[in-house]
Amino acid sequence: MTASDGSTSPLNVKSLHKAFQVLEAFRGGDRHLSLGELAAATGLDKSAVQRFTHTLRAIGYLEQDPATRRYALGRRVLDLAHGYLRNHPLVERAAPILADLRRTTRERVDLSLLDGTDTLYVFRLQSKRETFSAALVGRRVPLFCSAGGRAMLACMTDEVARSIVERSERPAFTASTRTEPARIMAEVRKARRQGYGFQVGEWRPAELVVAAAIVDRTGAPIGAVHIAASLGEWEPEDFERRMAPLVTGAAQAIAE
Repeated sequence: MTASDGSTSPLNVKSLHKAFQVLEAFRGGDRHLSLGELAAATGLDKSAVQRFTHTLRAIGYLEQDPATRRYALGRRVLDLAHGYLRNHPLVERAAPILADLRRTTRERVDLSLLDGTDTLYVFRLQSKRETFSAALVGRRVPLFCSAGGRAMLACMTDEVARSIVERSERPAFTASTRTEPARIMAEVRKARRQGYGFQVGEWRPAELVVAAAIVDRTGAPIGAVHIAASLGEWEPEDFERRMAPLVTGAAQAIAE
């Protein structure tokens, strides 16, 4: 634990922190984990992990496969996610605007929130051809390679944006992913000039996305609206010309 997570406070409950370490081990990817894998992922000893998994399973936040004895997140986690989304004012305000945008564009429309070095998808309206993973909320995408991320970085000073880019892990998700800070910052400055971000094939190889930042009353970015489509159905120039005014208008309407 570090000072940034509140562990220096006398009010910090260390056992609760450790329980959440166990839950967070299931973030990302196909996560069906054994006790040993959970111990390795959390740095906790196996006996402690056994106690935490027993308790979390008893109250519904973990489930266990009776055949493999491996653990996965339980359905009670969805109750918390639903409560978060149902009561988030930005999601509530954005929903009717995004529904109109989806009807107009007939392409996938997403809402994401700024979260550290990532953008976190919290609302998604699908097109007719989406994959399973693209339909799910809760997906994280790094700011550096996403249209929405660059649109949000563009609302920051160069110094702040570059700091976020440089401390981000920057894997090449596709052959087109820009990973060098200088090239990423060039795209951020372009997004600042245009008022929106645009990327082709940097996160998913056959996808193009245009996005605009949603800002608060101080002008700080808090989220983004995205429109995504297939390279097989659009020329990038046509897609950008058609969708950029629509996505910027939607982001402005949500921010007002």
